Amino acid sequence: MSQQNKIALVTGAGSGVGRAVSLALNANGYNVVLAGRRSEELEKTAESAAPGTKMLPVTTDVGRPESVKALFKKTRDTFGRLDLLFNNAGRGAPPLPMEDLPFETWKSVLDVNLTGSFLCAQEAIRLMKEQTPRGGRIINNGSISAHTPRPHSAPYTATKHAITGLTKSISLDCREYDICCSQIDIGNAATEMTSRMSGGVLQANGKLAPEPTMDVNNVAKAVLYIASLSLDSNVLFLTVMANTMPFVGRG
Repeated sequence: MSQQNKIALVTGAGSGVGRAVSLALNANGYNVVLAGRRSEELEKTAESAAPGTKMLPVTTDVGRPESVKALFKKTRDTFGRLDLLFNNAGRGAPPLPMEDLPFETWKSVLDVNLTGSFLCAQEAIRLMKEQTPRGGRIINNGSISAHTPRPHSAPYTATKHAITGLTKSISLDCREYDICCSQIDIGNAATEMTSRMSGGVLQANGKLAPEPTMDVNNVAKAVLYIASLSLDSNVLFLTVMANTMPFVGRG
């Protein structure tokens, strides 16, 4: 099957990494299902569809099972199959000491980052097992936080560590169905979410310091590389990051 016939689904497709990856996949011949909470932002992404392709906006709350089921039913009804799921939707929390974090905030981050990824992977696996040709690829958006936390980031960091376990479990359990699962750990891609970094981010020593960022399109290129592989091979983990950000060694 050529890329011109392939179907991708991207969550959190209305902005940032999700929008960049959606546009890159579409520019490379994929029809793309755009999932996210903000319909107007999904429509903006869809306006850039390449000639001869389709980008389908579907307003979705990935933390709600019924919303995710409706998303994948729409995908199946429209395209008949799914070749690539990019589990990208995510949110953070205010940088508060753990003991001051409201339970509702903790639960909201888990619902989107972890439960949302599980629910979407679950539906993708069901579809990929049944379709002909069988199989497909799931790429989970991890984070540098899957390895090393920032100060006051317990909810986000906990979910990204959990995504690593989810990635390994999907990869192991789905081998027999020709389904591959990867994780991309992203560090400081330049998006709306990271715009504050130029003004200073809390460091482990308690000081504020500006951090470098990288072009978000480098993340899109990484997704395209993984997506280009045949289903007999996989990149289990890939880190793409601003080269001089404070992560490796002492920064």
